[in-house]
Amino acid sequence: MFTIATYNVNSIRSRLHIIIPWLRENCPDVLCMQETKVENAKFPVDEFTHAGYHVVFSGEKRFNGVAIASLKEPEDVAFGLDDGEPFDTDRLIRGVFSGVTVLNLYVPQGRDRELPQFQYKLQWFSRLRSFLERHYTPHEPMVCCGDLNVAREEIDVHDPRRLMGHVDFTPEVWEAFDSFTSWGLLDIFRKHHPGETGQFSFFDYRVPASLDRGLGWRVDHILATKPMATRSLDCRIDLKPRRAEKPSDHTVMIAEFGDAP
Repeated sequence: MFTIATYNVNSIRSRLHIIIPWLRENCPDVLCMQETKVENAKFPVDEFTHAGYHVVFSGEKRFNGVAIASLKEPEDVAFGLDDGEPFDTDRLIRGVFSGVTVLNLYVPQGRDRELPQFQYKLQWFSRLRSFLERHYTPHEPMVCCGDLNVAREEIDVHDPRRLMGHVDFTPEVWEAFDSFTSWGLLDIFRKHHPGETGQFSFFDYRVPASLDRGLGWRVDHILATKPMATRSLDCRIDLKPRRAEKPSDHTVMIAEFGDAP
């Protein structure tokens, strides 16, 4: 069994009271975290060590940041894209765990469709596709997960008519996302929950009682190549972290994979 989870923590030092108990209770092999919002020198390594986890990370103060906690030390680790553009080492970590390549991604949000940040988001998906083509094949065991800032289907948002055109829910982003995933990545959550509505991983702080009212988005994803998709046993969203005191606006998504044949 190989278990991997993803969680946009929205400031890791502010969520340790949620993350560490969750790790001890659920014991995933790998937890990918995004938006850690802490420079490397101040990353809370000791708390993960005491919980029995190795942790690798790359971040900066107040913005972005990614980290991977794992029961076993990673066999290989690298940070960022390597195409001559901004490396964005605080948005991508890749590691190998028990022979499985894991990409932890924090895709740019885009801010507004009229701003340069939105074009940067679209380009980021194109860069990801090229990155995969340079380094991997879809026949290898790989899991890509994280906050991808895309709600791909109407059932991935609570009000598709009103939200259409948002930077996370618009045809331009769907096209960029589809080009990225067409390399050979499958949506593991939708494999196990095809057509199921009301399944969300993000509930906006600014919307009153958004969690209780079911006013959410599914912008966090666990994607996998076919060798891992065929091994997948389950994928689910755990709302308990979002219900905790002082939570992130996201919650945890977790997937289970059987042993390799």
